[in-house]
Amino acid sequence: MNTSPGGLRITDAAAIDQLNFTKGGGLVTVVAQDHVSGAVLMVAHADREALTRTLDTGEMHYTSRSRGLWHKGGTSGNVQRVVSLTADCDGDAVLARVRPAGPACHEGTTSCFRDDAVAADALGALDVTLGERAASLEAAVAAAGDQKPASWTHRLLADRNLRHKKLGEEAVELTMACLDGDTERIAEEGADLVYHTLVAMRAAGVTLADLRRVLDARVR
Repeated sequence: MNTSPGGLRITDAAAIDQLNFTKGGGLVTVVAQDHVSGAVLMVAHADREALTRTLDTGEMHYTSRSRGLWHKGGTSGNVQRVVSLTADCDGDAVLARVRPAGPACHEGTTSCFRDDAVAADALGALDVTLGERAASLEAAVAAAGDQKPASWTHRLLADRNLRHKKLGEEAVELTMACLDGDTERIAEEGADLVYHTLVAMRAAGVTLADLRRVLDARVR
């Protein structure tokens, strides 16, 4: 009979007991991965107490050889909300799929790994792109000041009816593209909808950070 803990979901004290803490001197290696983007965020260690605290609170806790138990984001607010904990085949490592509320690295970057191919996949890159798009939108609005709107973005911000009309149109066009299975149009209409959504959010005083917060709160 296969008694390997590989694939074991860590959901309670009984599952924690099946891990091999002896091999690591009382610790297991923990690899934190962004549940949405798949990006590897960081590698740390955890003992029984840290994993127990993680299960009890729903947020990642780790064990440092120098400072003991620590709550990720306990001071900075950059917590990692647990989606799942899974043991490897030897039981001495755990894959933690998480929803990060901020950067994982103490240097302020999303991941402790600098290689973009590792730190972000398509969804991770999209998050960066949306952030840059939102920032450029803010810069354009600030530069325009009280001047008469000239660009399409300024026209949308100045005209409530036009803004809402375009938002509805883009949603319908994306739906039709999806129904047709036209991948090129889906990408184009999706980009249009994202852009008009950002403009509508900006006009209502809602930021990208507000959107991320709501999505994080909906994690089951």
